[in-house]
Amino acid sequence: MGVGSALWRSIAVYRFLALLYAGVLIVWNQDKYERPYAAWIVLAGMALWTGYATLAYGGGRKQRWPLLIADLAVAAASVLATSWVETSSGIAQGRPTIPVAWVVAALLAWAVSGGRRLGLLAAAVIGAADMVVHVLNASAPGPVTFSNIVLLFLTGLVVGHVVRMAVDAEARLARAVELEASTRERERLARDIHDSVLQVLAMVQRRGAEAGGEAAELGRLAGEQEAALRTLITGAPVPRPRPPRGRRHALALETPASGGGAPPPGEPDLRARLTVLASARVSVATPATPVLLPGHVVDELTAAVEAALANVRAHAGEDARAWVLLEDDGADEVIVSVRDDGPGIPPGRLEIAEADGRLGVAQSIRGRLRDLGGTVAIHSTPGEGTELELTVRRAAP
Repeated sequence: MGVGSALWRSIAVYRFLALLYAGVLIVWNQDKYERPYAAWIVLAGMALWTGYATLAYGGGRKQRWPLLIADLAVAAASVLATSWVETSSGIAQGRPTIPVAWVVAALLAWAVSGGRRLGLLAAAVIGAADMVVHVLNASAPGPVTFSNIVLLFLTGLVVGHVVRMAVDAEARLARAVELEASTRERERLARDIHDSVLQVLAMVQRRGAEAGGEAAELGRLAGEQEAALRTLITGAPVPRPRPPRGRRHALALETPASGGGAPPPGEPDLRARLTVLASARVSVATPATPVLLPGHVVDELTAAVEAALANVRAHAGEDARAWVLLEDDGADEVIVSVRDDGPGIPPGRLEIAEADGRLGVAQSIRGRLRDLGGTVAIHSTPGEGTELELTVRRAAP
């Protein structure tokens, strides 16, 4: 339920409560009225309009001018009816009008519909009707009357201002949620592209340069397209949301990318997904018991490990070795460590790579773990290799 719907529901509740209060005062003062029966006629009209207005206003939709004008006219008419019901002495003494606070509901409707200006306009109309009652009975308005009129103006001003602020805040919140969703979608898209297209283009560029001849030209073109695509995925917004894909594309050390398709029934075993990454230069160590996690957690964790292994191959050299360790002590967290014996990461290298659009660590690894509610710790010393520690909770959001 949005702000508008909540406000109109509140006004409807206020109408009924104010109508009940007006009825109590009529019962209390009927022996003082000049025409007691007229007070009940006015109350009946107020009750009918309360029921109609509650249904006509509905909740949250933009109100039409005829309804707003009719609401204000009924409120002013009920105030003017006081001169028909009350005695001249009662009006001179400052006794409350027949509708009492019921007329404020019309003022609230105008303030909610149009903000401060319409709220003040409605307060002026109702206040003028209160003054006319005294003019018709040749009595001077007292302090109570002026106090009521001042309260009407304050209500119209404050309520109109607060409503406008609430509507603006709701619009800004909706925009912020939309931008956050677009950013997350762009990050997911960047991860998928990095794990597939960019890796292939980089490989074509490298192999083309090694082969020479016409292959070198193909490699150069592949390098240009890789640079253009990196710029696109780091700065271009996603036009509209798309459903997350149920498969991953990643390159690992001499290991075929794991297949996609629908996950098996029940929670899959993370051990089985990591074990297939083992090769001549990749050692995988897992617990003896199954490590069961939700399917999307297993998918994203495995993709992050594959991205880490791809980085080892790309940056540590063809002869570098890597070790994958899965730790599960039965507590709330599962830890996957990826270590290599490469040259390590120079200080500030990751920040420079992210600024250049190379998102292997920023998106394919850190982005995936962030979406799972997990953490990534990177330990690297130049000349002593690199270790990535991926930690996720079992009840990942």
